[in-house]
Formats: sequence, structure tokens, C-alpha cells
Amino acid sequence: MTSQPLSIAILGAGLMGRMMAVALTQLNQPSCQVTLFDQDDEQGQSSAAYLAAAMLAPLAESVDATRKVMEMGERSLSLWPKFLQTLATPVFFQQQGTVVLSFEQDQPFLLDFQRRLKRQDFMSVKAIKSEKIAQLEPGLVEQTKQFRYGLYLPSEGQLDNRELLKSLAITIKQRDITWFTKAKVQTNGNQVSFNNQKQTFDWVIDCRGLGAQDSMPSSHQLRGVRGEVARVYAPDVNLTRPVRLMHPRYPIYIAPKKNHHFVIGATQIESEDQRQPTVRSSLELLSSCFSLHKGFAEAEILEIKSGLRPALNDNEPKILVKDQHIKINGLFRHGYLLAPAMVEQCVAVIQSKQPGLSSHKPPVFENLVESIQ
Repeated sequence: MTSQPLSIAILGAGLMGRMMAVALTQLNQPSCQVTLFDQDDEQGQSSAAYLAAAMLAPLAESVDATRKVMEMGERSLSLWPKFLQTLATPVFFQQQGTVVLSFEQDQPFLLDFQRRLKRQDFMSVKAIKSEKIAQLEPGLVEQTKQFRYGLYLPSEGQLDNRELLKSLAITIKQRDITWFTKAKVQTNGNQVSFNNQKQTFDWVIDCRGLGAQDSMPSSHQLRGVRGEVARVYAPDVNLTRPVRLMHPRYPIYIAPKKNHHFVIGATQIESEDQRQPTVRSSLELLSSCFSLHKGFAEAEILEIKSGLRPALNDNEPKILVKDQHIKINGLFRHGYLLAPAMVEQCVAVIQSKQPGLSSHKPPVFENLVESIQ
């Protein structure tokens, strides 16, 4: 006797929503019938996922994040290649490490960064000198006089976020997934109201990020954390892996994508200001990348944008479960870093509560999954 498919509503078609939809349609015994709701269009250009640099840097992020976030990021790095193979179109993915640099006068900030890394073994972090910097990044040969010392984090990676979002959308269309765009939804238990319709599901998974701010329990209040990102086309610059520049005022990262496109960003700003980037922040971003490599002087500015990332008080992600209603939120600036591990954990929650569904037991991360009343 064939089991009836589980009906699952996913609210929000950003990174987490799209990945959850794809992952759930790969389950069987019983299968899942997924309906996806989003207030944006299929391109999702207003989402934080669209603006991100999509660096997969668990060790570099461990300087300011917890060990749990680092370990979840390491788990995700092991999951990304297999997940990407399930998609309809290829996505740029790279795991060639991260180079961390500073100007000589800023060496104390590089040393502080190294001291705060939550793994210190030689396989995870290597101190490098100008000769090794030039070997790893030949495009910085002319700059190595400025960078006598640095760090190399060999296990880290990155992907192309916009290629991924597009590939996820194509994959969703190819599968038996109903996708409502520009739909504002309300929920009452497992009932979803949208476009003057109401529908009840076996499971509801809320992946709306800041869009779920009003529906979060009082014990898990969300705030927005501002991020600012520039994208440039720089044919005179050749970098093969993400580079971080330690600076006392504006530490930045530069993530090289395909065809001499680069994503440049800085650390987070504790503000829910939704304005476009200011003149000061734009100048700081662009002058920092120019100081790293003079080839950025003639780069074409494709866009400079800002966005808000959803964060909880402890800056850690949560999967909140109440009956058959799940909220995934608080990924902060670690969306791409943590997404595969979060998907894996959420699928495991559903499997544990659904008789007959093939069970999978992923690693346990303390206080990640919480039952709420």
C-alpha cells in the first residue's frame, strides 16, 4: 500500500526556502508534495541571499562566531558538493582556501585575528610569507612588498550565490513543486492563508528571515543586521580565492567570481537602517580593494547595495518546532555557510516525527533545535 505524500508548505523562497524545497522533494517513503510561498518574484533580488558574497569560511568566521557555528559550517562544506550535484544546472563552487592579509602597520590586527581562530592546528591555518603569498595568488606579486606576512586557511571555499539561486529556481520548476510568487501569507497553525485562499498542510516550514519578525516567540526576537556589498568587474585583477584584508577601521573581504567579477564587503553594521549605502561606506569599500590591488582602479562598478540579515540575540541559528510547524531563522551573516547543515537538521526533525519516513541522524549541535509552546 502506497503512503499518501506529505503536504508541506514552505514560507519564503530565499536561500533556505529554495534549498528546503529541493531537499524535501528528494525524500521518499512517503514522498513530499511541496508548496512554496514568497512575497518576492522568482529572481529574489530583494533577499539577503541575492546580495551575499557566499563565502564558505567556517574558520575565518570563527573569530567572531561560536564554535558551534564553525562546526556547522564545516559540516556544510562537506554537504555542498553532493547537494549541488542534485541541481538542474551547474553552479560555480570552489574550495581552495582563504588568504588573510594586512599591511605591515596593521600586523597586530592580523595577529589578533589568528589568535581568535577556534582551530589552531597546522592543517587548518598556515602562517605564510610574501613568497608563499605570491605563489598562492600570482596576481598579487606586485603587491607582495606591502604584504610580508599573512595567513592561509586551506579548507575554506565559496560559491556563486546568484548562479545557485537561479539553478534552484530551475530545479524547482522541473519538479512537482507549486510556487506562489508575490504572495503575502498568514498562518494559523498549519493553515496558510494567501491570495484570498486557505489551505491546510501536514507541515509548515517558515523560512522568511526578517519577514517572520512579527511571528517569532518573545524568547527569540529577531533583529536586522546591515551589510553592504559592492560588485565590480575588474579585468586587470587576477585573484583565484577569497582574500580578507585586516584593517583597524574597515576590514574587508574580496571574493573573486567567474570572468573577473568580484564581490567586496565588510563586517556587519549593528543597524536596521534600510537606506542604500552611504558615500562614506562606499568610499571605504572601494578604497580598501584599491589598496589591496591597484588593478581595481579601473574596475567597472556594477552595483553597490545594502541589505539586512536576520539575527537572534546570540547570533546563532535556530530551528524552532511546535507540533508540525517549524521556524528556521537567525542565520545572521552565515546563510551560505550554514544552509546545508540547517536543511539536513530540519529534514531530520520531520523524519523523526513522521512514521514510515526513512530516518537520518545528522550530527547533533547543541541548542540548535528547540521545541516551543
